[in-house]
Amino acid sequence: MNRTLLLGYGNPDREDDGVAWHILRALTIKLGLPAPDSYEDEFPSHPAVDFAFFLQLTPEMAEDLLTYERVCFVDAHTGNIPQEVRLLTVESEFQRSPFTHHLTPQSLLAMCEQLYQRRPQAVLLSVRGYQFLFSRSLSPQTAALLPGAVEEVWAWLNARGTL
Repeated sequence: MNRTLLLGYGNPDREDDGVAWHILRALTIKLGLPAPDSYEDEFPSHPAVDFAFFLQLTPEMAEDLLTYERVCFVDAHTGNIPQEVRLLTVESEFQRSPFTHHLTPQSLLAMCEQLYQRRPQAVLLSVRGYQFLFSRSLSPQTAALLPGAVEEVWAWLNARGTL
């Protein structure tokens, strides 16, 4: 088990909330793989990296994470983080949410540890979203952050000897 999962989540129909899908797509192209045309399409496979995109994180994913040594969660943020693009280590910690449909990477890792006594190493790439209207296109501000976000993940993959 020496695999890495790039796990993006968000709503691509809500403009910048779908930035994770765009980042994963750009990474498939950078790896020389065929890129999906839509978020309904599956991502291609790679010998060292798996790609997954979902509208949200769910408790059932805890078991799926067990097959990976490393996971990079990719999501948008709304400006509550000072940096426009930030990669940070994620520790397992159950977090309460006022929304029943909201599960954080920290809580998902905590479930993994509680249920299975192990979890993958994890990071979160968080990218600033500026507009969350009904569109499948990114705002110009968030689209301008894509190259830097892709390079953050690329550097993380290379630093771990994944590629």
